[in-house]
Amino acid sequence: MQSEDQIRNNLINKILAIRNKEFLMALDQLITSGSTEAGNTDLTPEQELVLQMSEDDIQNRRILSREEMKEKATEWL
Repeated sequence: MQSEDQIRNNLINKILAIRNKEFLMALDQLITSGSTEAGNTDLTPEQELVLQMSEDDIQNRRILSREEMKEKATEWL
């Protein structure tokens, strides 16, 4: 899986290769509108509860490492 920096750099390289002005303008509009819409998201009460439960699990060290999770998944399957 690519890191955010790798994805960003790949996009920059692709954008630099584009010569179509209308396409670039449309892409600019898409990125601009997407960044303003990516603000805060309203959560349902259920989603807020799940997030609070997750925070509680983290604070109380009820967590598994990635390897532990893989082992448990393998056992379950």
